[in-house]
Amino acid sequence: MLKIGIIREGKTPPDKRVPFSPEQAAALLENFNALVQVQPSPVRGFSDEEYSARGLVLKEDLGDMDILFGVKEVKIKDLIPAKTYLFFSHTIKKQPYNRDLMKAMIEKKITLIDYECLRDARHDRIIGFGYYAGLVGAYNGIRAYGLRNGTFSLKPAHECFDKAEMFAELHRISLPPVKIIITGTGRVGKGAFEIMKQAGFTQVDRHTFETGSGERMYHVMNYDEFYTHPTRPGAFEKAHFYTHSHEYVSVFTPMTRVADIFISCHYWDGKSAPLFTREDMRDPRWTMDVIADVTCDIEGSVPTTIRPSTIADPLYGIDKTEFRETAAFEKNSITVMAVDNLPCELPRDASAFFGKELTEKVLPLFIQDNEARTLERATILKNGELTEPYEYLRDYAYGN
Repeated sequence: MLKIGIIREGKTPPDKRVPFSPEQAAALLENFNALVQVQPSPVRGFSDEEYSARGLVLKEDLGDMDILFGVKEVKIKDLIPAKTYLFFSHTIKKQPYNRDLMKAMIEKKITLIDYECLRDARHDRIIGFGYYAGLVGAYNGIRAYGLRNGTFSLKPAHECFDKAEMFAELHRISLPPVKIIITGTGRVGKGAFEIMKQAGFTQVDRHTFETGSGERMYHVMNYDEFYTHPTRPGAFEKAHFYTHSHEYVSVFTPMTRVADIFISCHYWDGKSAPLFTREDMRDPRWTMDVIADVTCDIEGSVPTTIRPSTIADPLYGIDKTEFRETAAFEKNSITVMAVDNLPCELPRDASAFFGKELTEKVLPLFIQDNEARTLERATILKNGELTEPYEYLRDYAYGN
């Protein structure tokens, strides 16, 4: 029998998402013969009463459970020794702010399975909140453009009950002709594409995007369109790029001279070049008023993302000449949206989406792992010991 605990999120600001909705958690009892207990929480998108109404046990101490599901990092003081945890640990890039968490999990002999590392035989991620990050991020980008130019006003996504109300907001307003460039075609990009559809944008090819006007249009770029190998002009080799991204240079600059809004949805590996430079921003031909950096890598591929913003205060400005932070809508600035927990703005929809993937793609692996060894390869720590694929974290995990 699987003994599953749903832990309370402890991050600040509060994260309202859950790994399983009340309906999904109750279904685990029947579908997996699981014993499920839920830690009470005052901040979830679903109330304690919604869980108890489904016959689920609310319990503060989950020490009797074997597998503990959360969403974001667990506070060190809340870690229960010798348990198996699943959450987004944000450690695989040696993030310094989670080094103490990693050390604590080692000391407490915890088994850590990271959602981000759950991948299929092609090494594609099988689970994540990316779709909702793209959905909310693109909405926020359009909202920021309306606020900056005083042309329309949208309710903040987090004030919408669900995505249906957010879509209704887009249907309510009259959008002017706007040109939006989107990078990335994965889960995050697909969420952004849905917003384009709901807002009445037309997807166009690059030539039409660069030369056309007078309508709402968007163009989608993947790595092969905005990165090129410097020794082979115009050439892009996908497999080579994924292992040698530092050898490629950005050719994104022309987009900065035609787009009104840039929505960044591509994955950045920490080694590839920034998409544009400070010198590009000073160019009088620069046209991008709003940058919605959904991926939110600080000082990463989008140089204007100097810090994350928050759901309560999602926008700030970057002066194009002096590259300093300003108020969001100053005349010589670019408006930046860099909220790093976008799915939290629609916690009920995002949680139900995520829980469905967990139920269908992950829980069966606890009964029998697949040929791709998905669960095994996503296990960073086994009883407090680094597993072989994550030995590269040893200095990070054990160093002073």
